[in-house]
Amino acid sequence: MAKNFKQVGDVLDYTNGTGSAIASGSVVILGAADATVGIALVDIADGESGAVQIDNGVFEVPKVSAAVFKQGESLIWDKSAGKFDDNQATPATGDVSGGVIAAADGAASETTCLIRLTGRAGTLA
Repeated sequence: MAKNFKQVGDVLDYTNGTGSAIASGSVVILGAADATVGIALVDIADGESGAVQIDNGVFEVPKVSAAVFKQGESLIWDKSAGKFDDNQATPATGDVSGGVIAAADGAASETTCLIRLTGRAGTLA
C-alpha cells in the first residue's frame, strides 16, 4: 500500500455544515458550481463528519412522480422537491444537473427510482 494512501476514492469523509442532521441514505451535494451528488452512508450530525458514497453505487432514492426516463439517462436533483427528475426539467436554483444516471427505467406515478452515482461533477444551478 502506498504510504500516502488515505481512503478509498468512492467514499469521502464529509463534514456536515448544513445546520441540520443528515440521515443515512440521504442525498448530499458536495461542491459549488461543479457539484457532486453523493449518498450519506451513515447519519451525520451537524458539524460532524461521516462517510458519503460518490461513485460506484446504485441507490433507491425519491423521484418526482411525473418524471419519465430510460435506463442510462442523466437525471437532475431537484433541491426544492428533494427528489430526482428527468433531464427535460428546467433546473432551478440549487438543482444539480448530471452526476447521476438512471440505473433503471423510471415511469410516471413512481415515487422512487434507482440511480447510479458516477463520481463526476454535475452543474449546480
